[in-house]
Amino acid sequence: MTATHPTQPTQRDSAKQQWASGLVTFGAVMLTIAGLLGIFRGIMAIAEDDVFVTTRNYVFQFDLTSWGWIHLVLGVIAVGVSFGLFTAATWARVSGVAIAGLIIIANFLSLPYYPVWSVVMIAFSGFIIWALCVVKRDEY
Repeated sequence: MTATHPTQPTQRDSAKQQWASGLVTFGAVMLTIAGLLGIFRGIMAIAEDDVFVTTRNYVFQFDLTSWGWIHLVLGVIAVGVSFGLFTAATWARVSGVAIAGLIIIANFLSLPYYPVWSVVMIAFSGFIIWALCVVKRDEY
């Protein structure tokens, strides 16, 4: 067996770093896509497109235009944060988890307006949170 110097990365460390870097990149790409879909959904709601369901007696019932602006703003922020994730910035990881959490909440609260898309976005954002939380700072 050959001894490795403590400052030299082992093959296992290198594989861990590649895996961690890949997860952060995965999270960045997913957040970009989630942000773009949020922007599109926001634009559709602001334009009061006919794809949305009108629901009566819903506790969180806002005007469709209000939900549109909420999704549009979250989408723009998500795309902006995703650019920071491509640089592996710690602030971007924290912000990415926070914005993905807000996307989950917004989609849950607007679930009756566009149910299938909301469920997909909730799952999508869950993957983003997982990808950004599973990697330790010293691994990438």
